[in-house]
Amino acid sequence: MLPLPAFSDNYIWMLHDSRNAVVVDPGDAAPVLQALRDMGLSLQAILVTHHHGDHVGGVNSLRQTTGAAVYGPAGENMPEPLTRLRHGDNVTALGLRFEVLDVPGHTAGHIAYYCAGMDGAPLLFCGDTLFSGGCGRLFEGTPAQMQASLDKLAALPGNTRVCCAHEYTLSNLKFALAVEPGNQALQAYASHCAALRQAGQPTLPSHIAMERAINPFLRTREATVAQAAHGFDAQTDQRHAASVLAALRQWKNEFK
Repeated sequence: MLPLPAFSDNYIWMLHDSRNAVVVDPGDAAPVLQALRDMGLSLQAILVTHHHGDHVGGVNSLRQTTGAAVYGPAGENMPEPLTRLRHGDNVTALGLRFEVLDVPGHTAGHIAYYCAGMDGAPLLFCGDTLFSGGCGRLFEGTPAQMQASLDKLAALPGNTRVCCAHEYTLSNLKFALAVEPGNQALQAYASHCAALRQAGQPTLPSHIAMERAINPFLRTREATVAQAAHGFDAQTDQRHAASVLAALRQWKNEFK
């Protein structure tokens, strides 16, 4: 499993079995084609989580060059032709079964792919719904939708590897520390991730268990997080997770 850097901070995730490969959210074809050449791989499938250009921009070129099958969300404008997927559908590639989860919020039809069997630890390709220490902006969905989507992902096994599509971790953790400055797990994780980036390494994948412990957007029912959100916006209803999430998201949007 490889995170192929693209643009300034995207990752295109690649899985392979030494012969065939699958990629997720190829916003740019060039890094994928280079990796295929360097490793002598054939591209079998392309999985897409949502319609934004930095996730689909390389799809047509890759399809035309490699003949790979393309899969994407049923409810979004996608590069055709592709197989459209809804919650509960499955895709099999490289002998692995990927379960489709509906996770609207960032976009209206955003989906994620969950693979229960991969080297003993499950995999989650969550696009821009969940980031390490954060979540995606609400471009098309509502706070309630995003809260339900994040609850769905947080309920996955703790050892699930979280393969986000952007290297936003350090900026997210800076915000998370503003929300929960006393969270010792968060403090330790922030130091760990800073060391990784200093060494030129990706902070990803994260794990669901870690995100439950450090990500304020997965911790909206924690009193410390709800109180911090209320401190930012006094209209926040601390009893309702979606209200807390809405305040956190606005706070993050404005955070420097």
